[in-house]
Formats: sequence, structure tokens, C-alpha cells
Amino acid sequence: MQQVLSPEQSRSARLTAGLTQHQAAKRLGVSQAYLALIERGQRPVTDQLGAKLALLYDLGPIALPLSTENLGKWNSSSLATGIARLGYPGFLQLAGVPGHNPATLLLATLASANIEVRVIEALPWLVVEYHTLDWEWLVREAKIRDLQNRLGFVVTLARQVAEKRGNRDAARRLHEIEEILERARLVREDTLCQDSLSNAERRWLRKARPDEANHWNLLTDLSAQLLPYAA
Repeated sequence: MQQVLSPEQSRSARLTAGLTQHQAAKRLGVSQAYLALIERGQRPVTDQLGAKLALLYDLGPIALPLSTENLGKWNSSSLATGIARLGYPGFLQLAGVPGHNPATLLLATLASANIEVRVIEALPWLVVEYHTLDWEWLVREAKIRDLQNRLGFVVTLARQVAEKRGNRDAARRLHEIEEILERARLVREDTLCQDSLSNAERRWLRKARPDEANHWNLLTDLSAQLLPYAA
């Protein structure tokens, strides 16, 4: 788990929010003394408290804790809920307060063996909307798990979506990430979180997959043109 904010950032965010230590501590459900220790770097910030901090100080989901713990606990349902709470329009019925950093949700999805297509289709949207996420952390964790091809493909689709939308800042940043991942591209064949594909499906995808999937050595027919939010 990564610290949500440095002690200096925590204090600065509180002051920017116009809160005294007493006011912030009361809303966070901790003592003023404990908050003071956090702001001096003498106490850690738990995931639960980090989520409260991000919400109270209006820091946005990117400020939520980054975590690689219990990646295997995620499934299509919990991932859909997490992505919905980041604002994904395809899962509006599941909307709520963000509880997880978008980078954590992206890593958890890519690390899964079998995920529903509806969740996979949401990933390029997540990457475009949160293109300022902590890429250094995400790329490092993806490489550790040999997920750089999956991540690279999603980033490529996200960059194409950003270009279609005219979002130059996002497209520029995602192109930079593509180049970083390109240098670590794996030769071995993989799926996009669909490891249960039959041999027949795999043979068909080798012939029918788009150029981007072929480049990243993935067996998938997903393309930016098929994404409902790309326009």
C-alpha cells in the first residue's frame, strides 16, 4: 500500500479546504492529536482513512491509496462497482462515492484471468478520464506481473479514444506511456483477461484481431471503434 499523501501534502490539503485540525479530525472520526501525528509523518494513513481524507479535502480518486493487496479478491461485479463510482456512464446504476484509486482498479482488472467484456470495455474510458494517475507505480506493478502487454493495449485504445475526442493532453500523455511500455513488450501470446477462451476462439482471434491487438500479442477483437464512448 502506498501512502495517500505526504505529511506536508496532508496539511496543505487541509488548509486549502479551509479546515482547522480540530474540524478535520472531527469529520474524519479521529482525534486532533492523531491527525497532528499524521501531518508530522508519525502515523500511517490506512486505506479507510485515506478514502475519507480524499473525500473531505476534495482531492479526487487519484489521491486514494494505491494498493496491490488482495488483487485476487476482485471479480467482474466488484470491478464494475468500483469503475461505476469513478463516473463510468455505462454503469450508472452502480454509481456512488469513489472508494478506490483508478490505478488500483486498472491493475486489478488486468491481473484477472477472466473478466466480463462489459468491464474490459470500460478500461480505455478509465485511462482517458484519469490519464494523470500514478503511471510510474502502475507500469512498475504491471511489469512485475508480466501484464505490460495488456496494459499497453488498453493504453493504445485509450489514446485513440482521446484523439477522437480531441483531448490533446490525454493523448499526449498516453502516447508517452505507450512508448515506455513498448520497450517492455512481451513476445508471448496472452488474452485480455479472457483466459478461458477455447482453442477454436483463439484460432479465430489470431486471424480476426485488430492490428493493435496483434501488436501487443493479445487475443481480443476489441477496438476503439467498438467503444460506445469513443465519439
